[in-house]
Amino acid sequence: MIFCALYHIYIQNGLTTGDINLKSRRDELVDTALRLFYKQGFNATGIDKILSESGVAKMTLYKHFGSKDELILAALTRRDEQFRDWLTNAMETASPDPRAQLLSLFDALEKWFRGQAFKDLGFAGCAFINASGEFTDPDHPAHRIAKQHKQEIVDHLAKLCTKAGATDPETLAEQLALLKEGAIVTAHVRGMPEAARLAKTIATGLLDAALPA
Repeated sequence: MIFCALYHIYIQNGLTTGDINLKSRRDELVDTALRLFYKQGFNATGIDKILSESGVAKMTLYKHFGSKDELILAALTRRDEQFRDWLTNAMETASPDPRAQLLSLFDALEKWFRGQAFKDLGFAGCAFINASGEFTDPDHPAHRIAKQHKQEIVDHLAKLCTKAGATDPETLAEQLALLKEGAIVTAHVRGMPEAARLAKTIATGLLDAALPA
């Protein structure tokens, strides 16, 4: 979990029976906040809206989070884990071949663009692009989480490029990541889920040129 130290986690060690309900309340808050932040924006979503939709009392919220900013960081961390787990699993289950896994990235993206990947969230662009747009200071914790999320995906692509035999896996991974980001923005801004297929066509050419026959 990235940047865990940036916000307080109420339960870290030694859960008791009475703590279990509190932990589930925390999850409800984070899940509700993530959904609202993702669909309505971070700054546009108020604490009262989150409390109303989660059914959690304000006292309980502040038992887990000292501020809205801490809740934003928790929601982004949850989304980071959720998205990367989903994406890597989709790629790994598509094929044992690393080249095929790299191309399956774009198949997974199209499912996401069509609202088929995440229950209750649908597709409203990238939460991390959205966060970096609202928190533009590169040193803001939310911006740093967004940057780290993107980097970890590039790192995963680079590992697959290495396994596939690329002579310059880091550059190839960056190229594929650029295609991924462009497809996300195009799908969101222009309402074109088929952008994933167009990106896959370009990616196929890149892999053909960069990988051994």
